[in-house]
Amino acid sequence: MRNARRPRSISRSITLLAGAGLVLASLGPVTAEASVPALSAARAQTISCPDVAGQLPQVPAQAKAEVDRNLALLNTQIQEANTRLANSVGQGGPNFVQNAIVGPLRDKRVATINRIATAIGRVAQRPAGLDALAPCTVADDGQGGGQGNNPGQNPSQAPSQAPSQAPGQGNGNAGQQRPVASDFVDIRQVRPNVRQARTQARGSRGTFTSRCGRNENGHFNSDNFIVAPGVANGAHHQHDYVGNLTTDGNSTDESLAAGGTTCSNGDKSPYFWPVVRVRSANDPPQNDQSAADGNVGRVQRPATVSLQFRGNATSKVTAMPRFIRVITGDAKAATNGPANARASWTCTGFENRRLTDKYPLCPRGSKVTRILEFPSCWDGQNTDSANHRTHIAFAGQNGACPAGTRAVPQLQMRLSYNINLSRQQLNQGQVYAVDSFPEQLHNPVTDHGDFVNVMSNGLMNRAVTCINRGQRC
Repeated sequence: MRNARRPRSISRSITLLAGAGLVLASLGPVTAEASVPALSAARAQTISCPDVAGQLPQVPAQAKAEVDRNLALLNTQIQEANTRLANSVGQGGPNFVQNAIVGPLRDKRVATINRIATAIGRVAQRPAGLDALAPCTVADDGQGGGQGNNPGQNPSQAPSQAPSQAPGQGNGNAGQQRPVASDFVDIRQVRPNVRQARTQARGSRGTFTSRCGRNENGHFNSDNFIVAPGVANGAHHQHDYVGNLTTDGNSTDESLAAGGTTCSNGDKSPYFWPVVRVRSANDPPQNDQSAADGNVGRVQRPATVSLQFRGNATSKVTAMPRFIRVITGDAKAATNGPANARASWTCTGFENRRLTDKYPLCPRGSKVTRILEFPSCWDGQNTDSANHRTHIAFAGQNGACPAGTRAVPQLQMRLSYNINLSRQQLNQGQVYAVDSFPEQLHNPVTDHGDFVNVMSNGLMNRAVTCINRGQRC
């Protein structure tokens, strides 16, 4: 933002031709929260939201960065809602769009707008009445084809000049068409590719395991209180949960500390990850929020779940602080790129061969396995950061933590599934896939995991002692 009172805005107008399955994207300086048109067979519709940036008071310099981030997030939320609007043609009943798209968008905007007000309120008078800007509407844009007078659109861009799609992206229904047979590879055809940093004499070799079950109690939701606090369906994909029994979009440090747990050692930490589903052409229609988000099929409960904390190759570990937020992977890596992608896929008995951008086909008797390794180099001060990453980093290739950070126990999630599909079954349309945001098309590179440390200080200290002494606890 160049002007603190009325930040410079960005917008995107996207015209979707449903009949032709084309997406035409153009960028131009319009308003902070532009209306994005989506065409049905005969007419265009637009989600229109009030301009929050234009209603803000003078933004103090100390709050500017956080306000900027949340204004950008408001734009992203509208774009994602319009993608779902375009994909929803012909789905659900008369209230489907309101219940599945506009309502959840309002909830997201309430949480984001409140974060803007809170950021300003920390250093100046908190602005009042911003919640009234949260609701959005859906209306015909009146252009009968979406080309007319969309702000910022290049008039020379005709349907035949649609930009090529980026890898992993597709048209309106592609979210339910992927993965396909080419997204799978026989693990026996993968060469060993795993290298581990050698543990030095002053390193820490022990492990500490929390045994928290396999989500036998059926704790699922599509929330994520770390990245979308207070928002129902903030993740737009289902999560498996073990550990804390109360985890949902409204979780706080206080509610987690008061909650029960599935862990046998009293660990109240929430551990969660996207579910895996198996689906085939013969599955019955699925009419729920997951289906609206493009996640269909039968949820698979993991056959085994290992939650193991490990040491550091070059140093002893220190206790991680209570309530620290730690995430691994990037749920939007298919469009963001692989910079933060950390998940790997393999098969039991073949763990030295790992895949990131393909799903493995495992031989009979071997289980599909996901390995999620978390960052473990803490800055020594913060339990969270704006991007949920900069307060805790990954060790380098030699296992050493970056300067200015200290090693804490590293969480490794290892999840295995009784999934055995043959190439013939794949060619017949039977597949498995991780749940994802609609536009991520179930790409395996988007796999990720989340953890908040709610161990008691005594339990964390026990874990540190085990790891530093080289014990297996």
